[in-house]
Amino acid sequence: MAWYLLNFAILAALILLFIITRQTNRRWSKINDYLGIVTNTVNSVRYGNLSTKIEEISHPTYQNVTDSINRMVDTLNDREKMIIEYQTELMRQNKLLESVINSLSDGILIVNEKGNILRATPKISTWFGVKGSELVGKSIYDYVQTPENISIEKISNQDVFIKHSPANNFSMSSIKLSLDEKKRYVLLITDVTNERELEKLKEDFVATLTHDLKVPIVAETNMLNFFLDEKFGAINDKQKFALLNMKNSNKELVDLVQILLETYKVKEQGIPLYKENILLNGFLRDVIDEMQPIALNAGLKINFEPQRDIKVYADSLQLVRVVKNLISNAISHSNTSENIDIKTGELPGFVTISVIDYGQGIPKEELKLIFNKYYSAAKKFRKIGTGLGLYLSQQIVQSHGGEIIVDSEENIRTEFCVKLPI
Repeated sequence: MAWYLLNFAILAALILLFIITRQTNRRWSKINDYLGIVTNTVNSVRYGNLSTKIEEISHPTYQNVTDSINRMVDTLNDREKMIIEYQTELMRQNKLLESVINSLSDGILIVNEKGNILRATPKISTWFGVKGSELVGKSIYDYVQTPENISIEKISNQDVFIKHSPANNFSMSSIKLSLDEKKRYVLLITDVTNERELEKLKEDFVATLTHDLKVPIVAETNMLNFFLDEKFGAINDKQKFALLNMKNSNKELVDLVQILLETYKVKEQGIPLYKENILLNGFLRDVIDEMQPIALNAGLKINFEPQRDIKVYADSLQLVRVVKNLISNAISHSNTSENIDIKTGELPGFVTISVIDYGQGIPKEELKLIFNKYYSAAKKFRKIGTGLGLYLSQQIVQSHGGEIIVDSEENIRTEFCVKLPI
């Protein structure tokens, strides 16, 4: 009996173990099935299918995981749509910018520090006579001849020659790109052919006009001298006063016409210099003696206290023009009763001539403009002036290897200092 009970107990235990094992296998099978669904869903999302989701599962054990994965997919889907919208807008803006750049009348190049072309606009391709794709990697110097001894980063409004377009005139400027550590430059090339032709026509017109004007003005001056010398009979004091005023006005006109002519010659031919050794003190005394009556007529006096008599190697006629122009400007702009001072000095390798007035001065924002062609402060004070005097004076001094430096304080003083190499 005991043996039967033992066998029955063993059989019952085996049956119970079988039942438990079967239930466990079913549970593991369900887990494996669910993990397979999750794996497939994740792989679909990984390869870009953001419409894939895990279907609703009634089992509460898996529901939290299912909801989290589905929410993650929804979030990724929303962000994907946002990224696509951003990319579409960026592409639209890029096309707009590219269209604007390509429609410019100027040509734009991007080059590296060696001058190799990285990108070029269609205008450049037209001027160079090469398709845009074929330009990439080529050297800018294969197509453009730049001024000697000027590196790419220092080019600023320089005239350049494009080998494929010899009939046109071009100007080029460089801007450094500061995107990363690599050195890259944007080159802006402008076709200035029309501007150069217009400028040439203007200069030729001015030269012809001033040359034709000078002849009758000189003739009038000679006739006035005849009247003043009483070649045609005696004149009274009132007539003499009127004739002298007319003569002074004519002299101003002759000076203006002469400046226009000289400026034209400078542009076309440069400034020919006939240098000689000049003792500065005697030279300045002669110029001051000539300008003193003009200063006295304006209620001023030109003061000059000679220092050591310095010798300078220069063109005396051109230097006279510079000093007379600076003194004339000082007289015109001295709105006080204080006199004009002329001083000389020495710097290492240079001799200096300073013309100082104590008038209205020059505003700081105008100091960098006063040597520009046709810039004139005289218009503000209703005085005659072409704006060429200082421009021409600077050109003359620079042709000597020197420079003119200006220092001014409004309503206090203005000093023009001419530096000439010894």
